[in-house]
Amino acid sequence: MVAMTSWGRLGQFEHQVHPLSDRLRVASQLRQDAYGLAYGMGRSYGDVCLNPGGILWTARGLDRFISFDDQQGRLVCESGVLIRDIQRLCMMRGWMLPVVPGTQFVTVGGAIANDIHGKNHHHAGCFGDHVRRFSLARTDGSLSECRPGETLFEATLGGLGLTGVITEAELQLRRVPGPWLSVETLPYRDLTEFFALSDASEAEWEHSVSWVDCLSGDGRGLFMRANAVDAGQDAWHAPRSLRVPFVPPISLVNSLSLRPFNALYFHLKKNRRRSVLHYEAFFHPLDHVRDWNRMYGPRGFFQYQCVLPRPTGQEAVQALLDRIARSGTGSFLAVLKTFGNRQPVGMLSFAMPGVTLALDFPNHGETTLQLLAVLDAIVREHRGRLYMAKDARMPVDLFESGYPRLKEFLPLRDPGISSAMSRRLMGC
Repeated sequence: MVAMTSWGRLGQFEHQVHPLSDRLRVASQLRQDAYGLAYGMGRSYGDVCLNPGGILWTARGLDRFISFDDQQGRLVCESGVLIRDIQRLCMMRGWMLPVVPGTQFVTVGGAIANDIHGKNHHHAGCFGDHVRRFSLARTDGSLSECRPGETLFEATLGGLGLTGVITEAELQLRRVPGPWLSVETLPYRDLTEFFALSDASEAEWEHSVSWVDCLSGDGRGLFMRANAVDAGQDAWHAPRSLRVPFVPPISLVNSLSLRPFNALYFHLKKNRRRSVLHYEAFFHPLDHVRDWNRMYGPRGFFQYQCVLPRPTGQEAVQALLDRIARSGTGSFLAVLKTFGNRQPVGMLSFAMPGVTLALDFPNHGETTLQLLAVLDAIVREHRGRLYMAKDARMPVDLFESGYPRLKEFLPLRDPGISSAMSRRLMGC
């Protein structure tokens, strides 16, 4: 048994760890194991990637590139390949993934299982919108080829790894002039300005995201928008990686540090500016701070990400920020962005038309859980949903109301696959 955890570090849980390394043998290997779950990099924040007391099929051994069509931008690779490695390989050939998350240390299988989104949902949708097919092994020993439009494809996309283990996938990449982005940063004073900036940017800017001061009360923040650009620069050296070398005895994110940090961060960057950034610096700013999750101390942290329908989105986000400001706790990196007017393909995919807010909360036990329950009530009132890739404590009623295609999904589950989240929210 091996103690495993997720990125939120809310606990260490014993698992039997069974590595996967040969995609041609995965189906037969699964048939021999009962009640397992695929595990990639463990970058999910809550319990979606954990199976305490059971088996984890670790997929990082499935890390081979199979083929790449340089003319069409079609990549076939195994499911344990990292987003980082795809970007670094294909960017040199003028291609990149159309959708990437906030960290590049995510496997292709994990990206599909959580149907990840990026900073360009209004242009490109989710990761699954660019998956042409994948191979899915199930615990009955079968291996299926799944394609868009098929029921099992839609169940697996955003299906939290509960329909089987993805062994390989074919992805459609997009042409880019190089690894550089032209970025504009604009301060805004409140949520009205944020939504005006977001609406005005959608037509001409591919990527947009904002940092919001979650303790200011007025919703002020910094809006960043970007487009790919041919900057005529050949070399870029990633900054030297920093590292949080140990777990401090208490969370470094607390009432003494958070409010002055947020105020200083806003005032240092509040002047409108333009810059040219490498894609890693724009898309994945925290990846150069290794083990940054340790700074929340030995009890770990909860990440809370919700999406709210656009008609009442401003009202709902303001209510969330007001309640968080009154609590005096929150996040250095509170992220606010809008999703485009497109419905997800996956039955349990998170993104939907509206606005999404994501924050980290140090785990202070019952105090934190009570705050999150208050935020749940606001999300529930406004018919929103929570992101399961980051959840560790969502109530069942909010899950069921937020994901109306759940009844379609349940019959398509693989009965030999289970997770801590599935047992918490689905009963098995």
